[in-house]
Amino acid sequence: MNVNSARGSTWSLSGSRSKGICAALAIIFLAPLAGIRAQSTGGAAAASNPAKIAVLNVRNAIVATAEGKQAQAQLQSQFAPKQNELQSTQKQIEDIQRRLNEGARTLSDDEKAKLQRQGELLTRRLQRDNDGLTEELNAAQGEIVDSIGRKLLDVLDRYARENGYVAVLDTSAQGSPVIYGSAQADITQEVVRLYDQAYPMKSGGAPAASTPAPKPATPAPAPAKKPTP
Repeated sequence: MNVNSARGSTWSLSGSRSKGICAALAIIFLAPLAGIRAQSTGGAAAASNPAKIAVLNVRNAIVATAEGKQAQAQLQSQFAPKQNELQSTQKQIEDIQRRLNEGARTLSDDEKAKLQRQGELLTRRLQRDNDGLTEELNAAQGEIVDSIGRKLLDVLDRYARENGYVAVLDTSAQGSPVIYGSAQADITQEVVRLYDQAYPMKSGGAPAASTPAPKPATPAPAPAKKPTP
């Protein structure tokens, strides 16, 4: 993932394991429609008992669970030191750029060349460290999505069966076939409530207020090279 793309969504559903969860959740529960038709005695009966279909925003559901909120806060704390290091390097690069701009007519050629080299080294370090943080953050998020997603699927499967749903569609999935879903058909909040009941937080592990996960810094442009006379 490049640096700019890393600044997007807190919960990334990319990655091999997360893709498996998304594939399972895209069309989350499908009852055997053939069996339903077989039980129908005719068009009138089918019309009086229409198939129940619901929609669910899996991405929002994962983040909204108490476990998801706590995991997000833990990520913030875990990656904050590295984020601070990136910001420090960014400021150093910006300071060098400022010194070069302000000293365009007063700095010697040797001083300009030295600052230019320092800026280029810091820019490469920032890019390398930013890529490393992005990779670590994506891996950590993927593990959380995988863990919560599997349990969410179990909760949803039980809820759909108990309430007679023949299909539940994920509105957050890439390429989702859902064009319209009424508020009455959206079961996201209900599934989150049932998830928190099924997997309550342990004593002392109350979910913290939702905080944004750290965003890897966008490297500043390298100091402009001295124009060739």
